[in-house]
Amino acid sequence: MNYAVIMAGGTGKRLWPLSRQKRPKQVLKLLDGQTLLRKCFERLETIFDLRNILVLTNADYVDMVRENLAELPEENVIAEPAIRDTAGAISLAATILHKYDTHANMAVVTADQILEPIEKFQEAMQTALSFVDENPDALVTFGIQPTFASTQLGYIQFGESVSCNASPNTVHRIEAFKEKPDFQTAEKYVKQGNYAWNSGMFVWRCETILQQIANFLPEAIDPLRNIQADWGSGSQQQTLLEWFPKLPKISIDYAVMEKSDNVYGMSLDCRWLDMGSFASLVDIIESDPNNNCVVSGHSELLDCKNNIVVTEEKDHMIALIGVENMIVAHTKDATLVCSVDHANRLKELLEKIQKNKGESFL
Repeated sequence: MNYAVIMAGGTGKRLWPLSRQKRPKQVLKLLDGQTLLRKCFERLETIFDLRNILVLTNADYVDMVRENLAELPEENVIAEPAIRDTAGAISLAATILHKYDTHANMAVVTADQILEPIEKFQEAMQTALSFVDENPDALVTFGIQPTFASTQLGYIQFGESVSCNASPNTVHRIEAFKEKPDFQTAEKYVKQGNYAWNSGMFVWRCETILQQIANFLPEAIDPLRNIQADWGSGSQQQTLLEWFPKLPKISIDYAVMEKSDNVYGMSLDCRWLDMGSFASLVDIIESDPNNNCVVSGHSELLDCKNNIVVTEEKDHMIALIGVENMIVAHTKDATLVCSVDHANRLKELLEKIQKNKGESFL
């Protein structure tokens, strides 16, 4: 049977003060009143049975996720008691699914991406699931056709194409995973044509990914074995609390994908955005004639251009005069005003806030 796992554990520090430790970016209502998490769920619900969609999230976000996806069974929202990166989260989900369905296929997607049109994504997902049915030892990933030479994204290198029955999508062997390159290298990748941005989405058989994790991360074997044994019992939560933090803290790319000889991929012909910063809003929210990107119930801008203005407070007015190239992000208890050119220093600012004010504003 086919299952989908939504990874929804990140905080999104580059969207502070909108995104917080207690309120992550995936539940912000910035997309016509909808959240990134909701959009992600809607891409999946026509492919997967509702009972077969799981969400893995930080323990602090469970209630928000359940509220946002109220139709999901309560037990389908799984709380990670510690941050163990994507290898830990994926192995946990695969372990749970494999206990109840030894032939389970598992699609892994993230809650903080925009993909349009969704039909292209759904078509590619169906192809990947069919390919894994035909090739149960395969690990499938999705690449995004690059539109510019990004130095902020990883790349995957496509090799020869392989057959996939009755599918309009081409499946390729993956030759290599490349980390974030410098600009000249990124330009070369784009010109060469057989490189794609690494989307961080995957499809595989649970049994296969668990075997790969056992091969490359043997220290994960005991924690996963203990978690699986007690899952569904009265000891489930206690065992999870005890053993999940013992999993290696590493990404699935480093742990498995870069080492396995059986990795395949498809190029997604989609408009794709990783919603990781305020600059991302410019690509998904229509700007006014002066190139101001505004997400606000009430706003007035006079002689302003090239600004990003955003608040979720529906009754709050934001007014600007003669402002250019600025970010204004307002919440009930904190407001950010910064130059667009200095937005990359948000981490530095948050460290200063934590030092001087503690955790209350984070």
